[in-house]
Amino acid sequence: MKFVRKFFFPGALGLILIIGIVYAFLPRPVPVDLALAARGPLRVTVEEDGKTRIKERYVIASPVTGQQLRIELHPGDKVEAGKTVLAVLEPSDPSLLDARALAEAKARVRAAEAAKEQAQAKLEAARAKHELTKHELGRAQKLRAGQSISAQEFDTVEHAEQTAHKELRASQFFVKVATFELDLAQAALIRTRPPAAGKEADNSRIEIHAPASGKILRVFQESAAVVTPGTKILEIGDPADLEAEIDVLSQDAVKIKPGNKVLFEHWGGGQPLLGQVRYVEPAAFLKISALGVEEQRVYVIADFVDPPEKRQALGDAFRVEARIIIWEGTDVLKIPAGALFRQGENWAVFAVVDGRATLRLVRAGHTNGLETQILEGLRENEWVIVHPSDRVQDGIRVVTR
Repeated sequence: MKFVRKFFFPGALGLILIIGIVYAFLPRPVPVDLALAARGPLRVTVEEDGKTRIKERYVIASPVTGQQLRIELHPGDKVEAGKTVLAVLEPSDPSLLDARALAEAKARVRAAEAAKEQAQAKLEAARAKHELTKHELGRAQKLRAGQSISAQEFDTVEHAEQTAHKELRASQFFVKVATFELDLAQAALIRTRPPAAGKEADNSRIEIHAPASGKILRVFQESAAVVTPGTKILEIGDPADLEAEIDVLSQDAVKIKPGNKVLFEHWGGGQPLLGQVRYVEPAAFLKISALGVEEQRVYVIADFVDPPEKRQALGDAFRVEARIIIWEGTDVLKIPAGALFRQGENWAVFAVVDGRATLRLVRAGHTNGLETQILEGLRENEWVIVHPSDRVQDGIRVVTR
């Protein structure tokens, strides 16, 4: 008994002390944040502010020098093509009837005739292009029914037909405007031709009718005044025929293609509106950001896909927030973007295996800044460390924070 007390208890105490010292100096697990590599949808977007604008607007200007009577129309008033009188001009100066004014009026008629012929030629070209794309779409529909072409090829043909249809519609508008301008020029020529000797002029005033149906957008000259040729009087357009003008960084613009989907959010309505990119303008412009940084921006023009009934309150030059979808997948393996870091020329992550951090080289795909697609290097349902600190090394024990 004395032997046990003399040798065993001091030895046990020493062993416990040694174990405590070794445990104190053992590396403790590093607390980390973990995320699961899982499959799901991933969408890559470009998000920028934009504004709406009416596609076809008409600025009504005075065709001759004369006395404009007071405009009784106001912004928001409806007008009907060919019926609504927008403005009335009366002669106010004999110079309206002199030889110089007559020569100028004849020149304007010739210029308007040439503009109409040019617009008519563009219309015929647009009509021919639309007919061709309609035939191609019909063939593509038959091939698609027989699974002879891919969905991407069919979407390309369908988008080409839609674009050609919009170009045809725009050409038709241009012909209407050219015809309207020719009518104005001819009317001015008639009214500036001096009456025959001993006869009074049939009509001494010019009535300017609406070239298209829509609403009054702006009234530039409301009060009665003497106006000269080219003086802006008012502007009309159809608020239901809207498009969106979105300015994006030039490095983002190169990723955007015609046909990309657009989501318009925070425009004032309850639900986002669906749109589609029509074209990306080929020229950039300089813009100073709120932080004073010079940026090269590019305008992206998008059409609204939803019917006008869903956006009745949306008008011209209204602000919208646009999310342009440049890529999306429905079933991709993804992890938080904060889990990735550079390892030489490659991307890497720390996977957690049996409670230890394991360095993995991976091949990353698309990313939206929050989540990143993983093509190689990880399996579904593996845990990865998010925002690993410099304390995390290959093989070190880790614990969930």
